[in-house]
Amino acid sequence: MKDIIKNKVVENERGGIDMSFLELAQKRRSLRSYLPDPVEQEKLEYVLECARLAPSWKNLQCWRFIVVEDEAARQELTTAYAETNPGRKALLQAPLIVVLCGVPAESEVWEGKDYMMLDAGLAMEHLILAAAEQGLGTCWQGLFAEDKVREILKVPENVRVLAMTPLGYPAEERKPRPRKEMSQIVFKGTWGSGNA
Repeated sequence: MKDIIKNKVVENERGGIDMSFLELAQKRRSLRSYLPDPVEQEKLEYVLECARLAPSWKNLQCWRFIVVEDEAARQELTTAYAETNPGRKALLQAPLIVVLCGVPAESEVWEGKDYMMLDAGLAMEHLILAAAEQGLGTCWQGLFAEDKVREILKVPENVRVLAMTPLGYPAEERKPRPRKEMSQIVFKGTWGSGNA
């Protein structure tokens, strides 16, 4: 693992290159079409290590990841999705699925803020950006029957299944989606005031 972290990028012929954070954020896409090629173990470990290092409230690190490689298990996970959900196909095409879980007992809700959701989201975001850096595709998915996934993966009742993503090499190149202008999302001093 130390060798993986020393090198900023695990070299590969499919897009794992050195880039600025802005370039990385611009490169990342939600992909729904994957090649069947396996993900190298060192790349999987790299993206999981990046997720492990995500910040969390009080450093509680409430997240857990389940890596699903078995084809039959991936097929079974699709039963937690509506037939019309486009995410189903991606789960079968990609060689891996990473399932994000949160442990409520290792986090808190404080003044109405659910820190488990925030912190687990940060960890998943780290994983997704690290995957893009390595030339891998992902697609954050949350619209599934949580109890069904819990049953399939034997997740304890006191743990939430929050999201999942296929993980693999892209079979498509997607164009950037429209983004709001900076003036629509950033205010200077107070809400709605000028632009930063």
